Amino acid sequence: QVRLVESGGGLVQPGGSLRLSCAASGSGSSLPYMAWYRQTPGKQRALVASITTGGIIKYADSVTGRFTISLDNAGNTIYLQMTDMKPEDTAVYRCYGLGCEWGVCDRDYWGRGIQVTVSS
Repeated sequence: QVRLVESGGGLVQPGGSLRLSCAASGSGSSLPYMAWYRQTPGKQRALVASITTGGIIKYADSVTGRFTISLDNAGNTIYLQMTDMKPEDTAVYRCYGLGCEWGVCDRDYWGRGIQVTVSS
């Protein structure tokens, strides 16, 4: 019943910046943990960054210092600010949220994914 919708993808030149958004809608579940994943053809889906409603943030080594994940005040939208982008950042980026209700976290919510291409 929770829907995640990504936006903000597209084409950017190396060294450029791009901001992704993931908006959660619906009711019945809270999303105390949300994350961005990315996947390229033939590669395993990899965690890029994660954030909790308590403000705990983690990044993959490959993006540390370049990407910033954040959560809006309402707690229903996460962002991924990407700077100094590299061709290796090219991937389909997918938003994830862990759904919890009555203290039980047993739902996985995924966005459809959005293409990010870094190329000159």
